[in-house]
Amino acid sequence: MSNLSAITLAIELAIRHRDDAAKSVALALKRVSFADEQMQQLRGYAGDTDARWLGAPAGMLSAELIKHHYQFVDRLHQAIGLQAVAIADANVQVDRARRALVAAEVRLAGLKQVLETRRAVVARAQQRREQRNTDEFASLAFIRKTSRLSQGELV
Repeated sequence: MSNLSAITLAIELAIRHRDDAAKSVALALKRVSFADEQMQQLRGYAGDTDARWLGAPAGMLSAELIKHHYQFVDRLHQAIGLQAVAIADANVQVDRARRALVAAEVRLAGLKQVLETRRAVVARAQQRREQRNTDEFASLAFIRKTSRLSQGELV
């Protein structure tokens, strides 16, 4: 039975590892979602800024103000580019976490299969012992009965 308890312990550890991997996937997905939300905010802000500038009267804008606007918009687009890289990195983390989860689930399934196989071996051994005991009991009963009959015939 200690063999089964060792496998049971390994299964418990594999379950914890699988659960941790599932939590990692969930956390990575949250990061992707957060990064996507930030990207949408940046794009929305860039769109609003462009709309405000396009709606402004041409005579009200000085060359210096337009220059600052273009610098600001360039920086905003740089931020959008950096955010796109952050989203790509977050998606890579999701893929890694999912692969780790699949590996943990495969290991857990393998350990469960080993446990079931060993339980079946133990059950078959127990069944053979019980059959041997039953056969021995029947044999002894037959010998006693035969012995009584032979003693009765001799007397």
